[in-house]
Amino acid sequence: MDRLPEGKQPALRVMPMPADANQNGDIFGGWIMAQVDIAGGTVAGRMARGRVATVAVKEFMFKQPVQIGDLLSFYVDVKKIGTTSITVTVEVYAERRPENPRVVKVTEATLTYVAIDATGQPRPVPRA
Repeated sequence: MDRLPEGKQPALRVMPMPADANQNGDIFGGWIMAQVDIAGGTVAGRMARGRVATVAVKEFMFKQPVQIGDLLSFYVDVKKIGTTSITVTVEVYAERRPENPRVVKVTEATLTYVAIDATGQPRPVPRA
């Protein structure tokens, strides 16, 4: 049994609903990928102080299926800040079964975002 990371605040928390499920009752992988992109983009956008665009997903690994009613917590770690890019790793944990609580790590991914200006062109990431 995994635990939620101690001392860290999630970048996003969300509960998938029946409309997010496939024919087997599990949550669509694409829905989870979109939420991961939102969580990572939120942190990257804050660091970039403006718009960012997703330019790469280096790795995306599903470890457990996500079920309707799981409370998902998305934790983002910044791995690298380049001249115009920010690379992050997003880990996703599901809190299951409120009557018998259990936490499982369901997925993790590494994504790269590029800071962009109003015209969509890359711009430098501000330094502190």
